[in-house]
Amino acid sequence: MADLEIRLPDDFHVHLRQGQAMAAYVARTAAHFGRFLAMPNVVPPLSTAGSLADYRLAVTAAVAAAGFDAEPVMCFKLLPGMGRDAVFACAAAGAKAGKYYPAGATTNSSDGIADPGSVSDELDAMEAAGLVLSVHAEDPRSPALEREAAFLPVVDRMVAHHRGLRIVVEHLSTAAAVDAVKLWPERVSATISAHHLAFTIDDMMGDRLDPSYFCRPVLKGARDREALVQAATAGSPRFFFGSDSAPHPPAAKAAGSAGCYSSPVAMSLLAAVFEAAGRLDRLEAFVSENGARFYGLPYNTGKLGLSRSPWTVPSELDGVTPLAAGRLLAWTAARL
Repeated sequence: MADLEIRLPDDFHVHLRQGQAMAAYVARTAAHFGRFLAMPNVVPPLSTAGSLADYRLAVTAAVAAAGFDAEPVMCFKLLPGMGRDAVFACAAAGAKAGKYYPAGATTNSSDGIADPGSVSDELDAMEAAGLVLSVHAEDPRSPALEREAAFLPVVDRMVAHHRGLRIVVEHLSTAAAVDAVKLWPERVSATISAHHLAFTIDDMMGDRLDPSYFCRPVLKGARDREALVQAATAGSPRFFFGSDSAPHPPAAKAAGSAGCYSSPVAMSLLAAVFEAAGRLDRLEAFVSENGARFYGLPYNTGKLGLSRSPWTVPSELDGVTPLAAGRLLAWTAARL
């Protein structure tokens, strides 16, 4: 019997990749999450109605093959010059969000947005269509530890200029970003990942360099982590979960690709974080309710059980080094 039962969670930010490897990543996500927002920075990008439809079919087939009841939520990649009609077509194809990647900020983002003004018409169209703008909030021209803070003024201008647009600032990593979200209107929310809540830069490069903890935005220090934990556990509906689980093949990861494969361990890490904060009673809202309300989606109907059953994270899962490999985690998660 589980020590804690919660409504089946949502993951509002996950990278499922493409090709043969995708099936394992989808299965690992669907094992714990009833719904997940699939990121569009594959190659070629998900930037048309047709590409969204094809990707949804592939993901849905992988979910069915894994034997789980789970639903992909579709997101298109916002590209300069794609035009209003393409935005409306993506919305008609079932997209709930469009993703803003600053050019060069992360994996497969060289075709991203260099000038925020270049997508003003597209943002107007997203607002008219009722879509959510999902923002990778980093300025790649700034020093690595300062990129999130440097991009906050860009978000501020988008909030001011597009007064009906709902915005999610993704994978917060700093106290400054938490403070900014709290100051913006309620139509602005944010996701926080398990790895930014559980770890700091010392886990990545304190005693030795461990590439499995390298992500964008990079892990920060203890003060920033404490601010993130406070935001996640305080009960505010403005903050909800997005794993930013981003698997890379071992060779790519060793060469410095940014991204943590966190889907297998995310719920175990979150349970430990919320327990340490004395807020286990607020975990369900963070992972199962706040995001669904923001996106205007119904709550999931299934249940996830969390048990105080320690397990050691394997060194390899699905052909990838998972986040927290080799660590003993106190909580185990399983669908009920």
